[in-house]
Amino acid sequence: MKVRMASPLLPSLLAVSMLLGGCYGSKNSSAPAPAETTPQAPAAATSTEPAAQPELQVLNIHAPEEIPTMNTLGSIDVFAARIQNSVFEGLYRVGQDSSPVPGMAESYDLSEDGKTYTFHLRKDAKWSNGTPVTAHDFDFAWRKSINPDTQGIYSYLLLDIKNAAKIQDKNDPLFKQIDQLGISAVDDYTFKVELEQPVPYFLGLTTYAPFFPQNEAYVTSQGDKYALEADTMIYNGPFVMAAWQHDQGFTLKKNAAYWDKASVKLDQINAKVVKEIGTLVNLYEAGELDFVDKLSSDYIDQYKSSPEFSTTLQPNDYFFRINHKNKYLSNLNIRKAIDMAWDKEGLVNVILNNGSIPAYFLVPKGLASGPDGKDFRESNGDFNKTDIAKAQEYWKKGLEELKTTSINLNYLTYDNDKTKRITEYIKNQLEKNLPGLTLTINMQPNKQKLALEEKVAFDLDYGGWTPDYQDPMTYIDLFVSDGPYNQSNYANPKLDELVKKAKSTADVKERWQLMLDAEKLILDDVVIAPVYQVGSANLAKPYVKGIAAHPFGADFSYKWASVDGKKK
Repeated sequence: MKVRMASPLLPSLLAVSMLLGGCYGSKNSSAPAPAETTPQAPAAATSTEPAAQPELQVLNIHAPEEIPTMNTLGSIDVFAARIQNSVFEGLYRVGQDSSPVPGMAESYDLSEDGKTYTFHLRKDAKWSNGTPVTAHDFDFAWRKSINPDTQGIYSYLLLDIKNAAKIQDKNDPLFKQIDQLGISAVDDYTFKVELEQPVPYFLGLTTYAPFFPQNEAYVTSQGDKYALEADTMIYNGPFVMAAWQHDQGFTLKKNAAYWDKASVKLDQINAKVVKEIGTLVNLYEAGELDFVDKLSSDYIDQYKSSPEFSTTLQPNDYFFRINHKNKYLSNLNIRKAIDMAWDKEGLVNVILNNGSIPAYFLVPKGLASGPDGKDFRESNGDFNKTDIAKAQEYWKKGLEELKTTSINLNYLTYDNDKTKRITEYIKNQLEKNLPGLTLTINMQPNKQKLALEEKVAFDLDYGGWTPDYQDPMTYIDLFVSDGPYNQSNYANPKLDELVKKAKSTADVKERWQLMLDAEKLILDDVVIAPVYQVGSANLAKPYVKGIAAHPFGADFSYKWASVDGKKK
């Protein structure tokens, strides 16, 4: 997902270690639903004074950008995924320890061959308009995502479902025969999913926005207006969107119709769009914000000794997408030079200073471990480490092959303070170390940047990816020839074959080796130029409790959060 297994141990947002559970289901699994809590009866009045009303729990946060879309089948970024996860819910959701826990489904059965899931939906789940959430809502949304006429941008995540790829292949006899998709609403509360082959992380996928349900009657009634405003959606998650002022902010309120509302302590979440880090800090100090994530290096020394400060290393990367149809960037020596000619250590230690580490890889550290128990990073090591002298050799050779002495490249990036500093640092490093290179910066708001990326309207594009599930494939298959997020005009049949084999084999050791080989090919060919693995520096007021941090899908969950004692 744009920025965005074994169980590695990561620190949580609030400096509490959390174990990242795997996404592997077992036969006849019936995980218990979160326990309902019984509200305490109010104490009897001891005077004629009116009883004091309980103070509303309101969390104030910031939004880094306007939400690009609230349609779960649309193109979403990390923050949009966080908010969609707050107001919608799939068959399962990401739990407090980042393992899948029951959502709209209270249990599932898994066939002996690992290819058929039968989900049993809870009968007390309702949409915010009072309509029951049924298996038909999942059937409708998933078919809509796969159907070539209404295809969701993340439909590739559903391609392991039986016949899904064939339905999207115009050269296949099953093209557009959406009735042949391997899903069925057996009855209102039983939803069956047949896969082409076992997918060890499939249960985790069901926690992610593209797998959320949609109510056909309601969506149809809204037509083209669906999900464009707060009042053109209905919700089945812990919160509802009560107001949405585009480019300014939004308000979430506790969903009275949510099946597990007893676990939801927050009454309201207010989000304000703030792009400048200095403004964020001022609002935090003034008590107008309760939680700030992704603090910039300017303020880390100021807060690093505060109990309100914490850092995490997250399993997501930033890198340069490279337009391989650019006449200069189609040259491998030029790509190698750009990848190796700048100081990544300086970037993470001085410019970021937030726990980030240099990236000489695609698949981040701490995402997944293989059959031998080793982290993917430990097994594959680093690629193309900084070597300015070597980079200059590649540069000189590339210029000679292209018969030129200068290259001007468009450098697409985000229009915020933090990214501006990163952009300027990399531009200065590359232009200094690669004589004849000029980078023309194109800073764009997130929504416009996403549109330019979709059209590959750039030469170099500074962007990131957050894993959709806990497996290296969430990064590796980005760059297959027909991948919807390839967005770099790159095509290599050898990579396509490695990915295809890895997705079809039932041999876990063979699958792991194929993914190791695929990453090596991607980095040897400099399909992308890695920048850094993300560390996040955060500030949270002492009264903020229970915000859960996740390594994939939605980065934070507010379902279990509270702000007890905020005004003491």
